[in-house]
Amino acid sequence: MRIAIASDHAALALKSALAEYLHASGHDVADLGPHDESSVDYPDYGFRLAAAIADGSADRGIALCGSGIGISIAVNRNPAARAALVSEPLSARLAREHNDANVIAMGARLIGIEMAKACIDAFLSTDFGGDRHQRRVDKLSNPFTTKEPA
Repeated sequence: MRIAIASDHAALALKSALAEYLHASGHDVADLGPHDESSVDYPDYGFRLAAAIADGSADRGIALCGSGIGISIAVNRNPAARAALVSEPLSARLAREHNDANVIAMGARLIGIEMAKACIDAFLSTDFGGDRHQRRVDKLSNPFTTKEPA
């Protein structure tokens, strides 16, 4: 699977460790930066990750910052991206199964490396459930074409 990974400076060490883990697991990994500890702005890297999802150069994405919140907001600005902030494997699995998330976000200051790996494993091994969830995902991609609830 082609996976893009990006972070801010606060999550640089976690990003590097997870990129190695993904590569060792046989995935094609695109490390979108940053590549040193200089202070950076998480939106720049979230936008870069979302663009990789949108243009098809990545099948899935891993977004990291201190809390995971800021970068997930940045990724979700692109309508092709569905980023879910996760902190344990169940939320990662449900993000895929129910929401067809194509990106997970995690907070480097809030999650350990082993839990992050477990989240990634759940995320990458879970298929979208489709069925009743599809119409909801369609609304996420086309928010201005849906009807108001009755």
